[in-house]
Amino acid sequence: MTSFSANLGFLWADRALPAAIRAARAHGFDAVECHWPYETPVLDVMAALEETGLEMLGLNTRRGDVSNGDNGLAALPQREEEARAAIDEAIDYADRTDTAAIHVMAGKASGSKAQTTFLRNLDYATTRTDRTILIEPLNRHDAPGYFLNTTMQARDIITELAVPNLKLMFDCYHVARNEGDVLFRLQDLLPIIGHIQVASVPGRRAPDHGELHYPTVFSKIADLGWKKPIGAEYKPSGDTEEGLDWMKRYNS
Repeated sequence: MTSFSANLGFLWADRALPAAIRAARAHGFDAVECHWPYETPVLDVMAALEETGLEMLGLNTRRGDVSNGDNGLAALPQREEEARAAIDEAIDYADRTDTAAIHVMAGKASGSKAQTTFLRNLDYATTRTDRTILIEPLNRHDAPGYFLNTTMQARDIITELAVPNLKLMFDCYHVARNEGDVLFRLQDLLPIIGHIQVASVPGRRAPDHGELHYPTVFSKIADLGWKKPIGAEYKPSGDTEEGLDWMKRYNS
């Protein structure tokens, strides 16, 4: 049976994070994850997690100045102080909520200086915590200019740093849109994958339609021996609860 984690950056996004956690439990999710929880008092999140018994699988570092186009900080030269403050903040929130993994967002950058900066900041993050540090390639359609955009680039970074708590966030949606060959890449990259996420392609809706055939994807993930909940990081086409029939089919 496939188990799922509700990504509360998209699901029940109209509710406060603690209420969204409770909704995820009420509707059969096995875990939760979020984007940027920092405006929510951490004690409220801790209480909701304890009440529901759900684990928080992941959260993101802050993007920076979104109004100025920022989409992460860790690969931006001359902004290492901000990037490390965001990493420290994420680690602190993760420690208090016992969140399993932290996605360190690279940001919009390119070139050798960005590469060096990203590596330094990832080294900083992985030595500051034993929790899993995730890096995620984002597709060029949704995140133009993002520094990290292919799984091969991510693998090279993970190989170069060679630390056990640096892993790949394998988002089937982003991989399909940017690279294709999702089934091959899942198998090939399995040793460095720390979390898997899903959404339809190309619409980023529930994973029950679109170009990527998720019954085959979920079967492949199971055959590979993956036991952790898979992140449902999709944008509901309407009310979150009315669109959950897909999950009932896949985890029955």
